[in-house]
Amino acid sequence: MRFLSCLLLLALSPAAWAGGDDRPAGSAPDSKLPNILLAIADDASWPHMSAYGCRFLKTPNFDRVAREGVLFNNCFTPLPKCSPSRAALLTGRNPWQLEEACCHFGLFSAKFPVYPDLLEAAGYYVGFTGKGWAPGNWQKGGFKRNPAGTEFNKLKAKPPTTGISPIDYAGNFDAFLKDRPRGKPFCFWYGGHEPHRPYELGSGVRAGKRLADVGVQPYLPNTDEVRSDILDYALEIEWFDTHLGRMLKKLDEIGELDNTIVVVTSDNGMPFPRVKGHIFEDACHLPLAIRWGKSVKGGRVVDDFVSFIDLAPTFAEAAGLQPPAGTTGRSILDLLKSGASGQVDPKRDHVLLGRERTDVGRPNDAGYPVRANRTRDYLYARNFDPDRWPAGNPETGFRDIDDSPTKALVLKLKEQGQEKYFDLCMGKRPAEELYDLRKDPACVDNLAFNTDRVAVKARLWAQLEKELREQQDPRILGKGDIFDRYQYLGERSHSWDAVMGGKKPSEK
Repeated sequence: MRFLSCLLLLALSPAAWAGGDDRPAGSAPDSKLPNILLAIADDASWPHMSAYGCRFLKTPNFDRVAREGVLFNNCFTPLPKCSPSRAALLTGRNPWQLEEACCHFGLFSAKFPVYPDLLEAAGYYVGFTGKGWAPGNWQKGGFKRNPAGTEFNKLKAKPPTTGISPIDYAGNFDAFLKDRPRGKPFCFWYGGHEPHRPYELGSGVRAGKRLADVGVQPYLPNTDEVRSDILDYALEIEWFDTHLGRMLKKLDEIGELDNTIVVVTSDNGMPFPRVKGHIFEDACHLPLAIRWGKSVKGGRVVDDFVSFIDLAPTFAEAAGLQPPAGTTGRSILDLLKSGASGQVDPKRDHVLLGRERTDVGRPNDAGYPVRANRTRDYLYARNFDPDRWPAGNPETGFRDIDDSPTKALVLKLKEQGQEKYFDLCMGKRPAEELYDLRKDPACVDNLAFNTDRVAVKARLWAQLEKELREQQDPRILGKGDIFDRYQYLGERSHSWDAVMGGKKPSEK
């Protein structure tokens, strides 16, 4: 039925007909179907865009999208690591519903429909530049191309630092528009490689950024070395924003900006200890701004909770289609078109988060299974195997944290007997965690065992368990071991077997 619906839409839509159109390639189509431009940074946390008041960077183009559209205060990825997060965005399903694709460097099966394919079948021209769905293997999963679309990465440019990708993202967007058949709406994925590590050491300070502008979260050492590392990260976010600006300018020039849904976000939090890959606030809470010309009233700030799984059904509804089969997320088109600010839909008051194998570095390369419930006031997390090291075993170098000057400093302080930051970033965690986000947004004071929070904890767990059962999450159904049996398809040099060489696990 879905295939027949797409054929019917093609028959009725002017976007399906290119014959007899003598306009230049890249000009506005006759169809009123909206174009879609998704700009997704690689490892940028909320609130690290200047529209949110961040002082150590400037993102005028993200700010423009927010000012002329809607700025979201509560956008979350359900799993804060690149490939599972992107798989959730593409399918509208939570990662624990995606089998191998729940694990970083896993297999992405084509049996899970993705919105670019759905839109292409309905007459859209689909492509991506930079980083699409990655890292992992989509070929073995049965996809004929990257799930984000047809690749446009040929054009290169000299980057301003050694840590920044040479891909000319905006130039490749221009090439995509030139290649677009006349009369077709487009769906384009701009996947910046920034601010993914590595960075050019000291590049932020050399660019004129000030150490004094950086506030350091309490789980990291409050030193100039850490502040400088954060400024290097900030410089790369600005590079991502620069290419976004060039894309907006191009859409302005060809008269298509107001008929384009522009969505700007990130895939997971910043690549620092206790953030990327870990179920805490700064890892899962992401920036989000959406602009759609006159179709969406601008200048608004919305507080409703939005998950990545809501974007695929949003794009489908905007194109007049049913969402991908099996979608768990809900379209946010009603929020965009409501004209309201603040809390628009009272039912959007929480999101579910989770984690399985986000990197290797434990015996048998097992993951660190977590499920969590993030509400307006609390973050409740259930760690299903608290005997495991959450950041990877010490013997393998804590591979679930990207190497960085900040990580090295945390480990150096540990060697010197200062264990506070090591315990927060690398130490083992109890079976339950509960954080009062009103008083402790950095999630450093675990209240899970306070007697006055028993009722809160029970309520959050009951809600979490109920919804996970409805979603047939193997972890909650007692079948979670399957996630550790899924094949790891990435580099093995930091795996347990490679590092240990057959040695027995340490007892420390």
